[in-house]
Amino acid sequence: MIKNISVNQRIIKYTNGQLVETVDDIVTEFPLTIFVNDQEFATIVCTPTHFEEMVIGFLASEGVIRFHKDIDSLNIDEDAGYAHVKLHVDVTTSQQYYSKRFIGSCCGKSRQFYFHNDVRTAKTSTSKLTISPSQCINLMNEMQTSSIVFQETGGVHNAALCTSDKLIVSRTDIGRHNALDKLFGYSILNQMPTREKIIVFSGRISSEVLVKAAKIGVGIVLSKSAPTDLAIKLAEDLNITAVGFIRDQSFNVYSHKDRIVNI
Repeated sequence: MIKNISVNQRIIKYTNGQLVETVDDIVTEFPLTIFVNDQEFATIVCTPTHFEEMVIGFLASEGVIRFHKDIDSLNIDEDAGYAHVKLHVDVTTSQQYYSKRFIGSCCGKSRQFYFHNDVRTAKTSTSKLTISPSQCINLMNEMQTSSIVFQETGGVHNAALCTSDKLIVSRTDIGRHNALDKLFGYSILNQMPTREKIIVFSGRISSEVLVKAAKIGVGIVLSKSAPTDLAIKLAEDLNITAVGFIRDQSFNVYSHKDRIVNI
């Protein structure tokens, strides 16, 4: 059974000084519980699309898997809201570290991560990719206009994996992390290198989003919204170019400005 991405809801809308009854499109929230080797691992509240990509991307982000070949089987039970994953090996990520706050150093630098597993899986970018200002603006516009779900509901985050001149794949989810995990899962399923790719994102660049981008392996993150101070520090440390407030014909570059070049 395919779950609906949105549902119709009768609402009261105030407009032009009047209260009017109408119908609105409301985005769907769906809980998916992931079992790894028959052990409950996590429950993700998400938009019910691209479950396989999301589960694979999430497990890769947590350091549970590295490649698609690490998975023996993956079965999604949409009716029950379960994802059952069998791995060829035991889970090496200790549950005591999952979602446990951790602040520490890595590689001799003062990296600060929220979760212990981030220390294990976040990568310093070695990308040599550059992008022009007009390409930044064009990619953001392309991602935003391609999201029908956002246009209908206004209740989701959009994320896209791109080259400097075109959008490769776009994903939508109520959870910003889920949207990024779907991109990660897509790249793993399609064995697509990500070092010379770009993430275009509709939401705020938090430290968690920045670390997700580092795990995926990109060197440039473009956002319609603002970054946080810790995200900027992590971007500097992880050699990622963070660009925010891409709106109309302007934006701000917060780190590693050398990748933004006039062509």
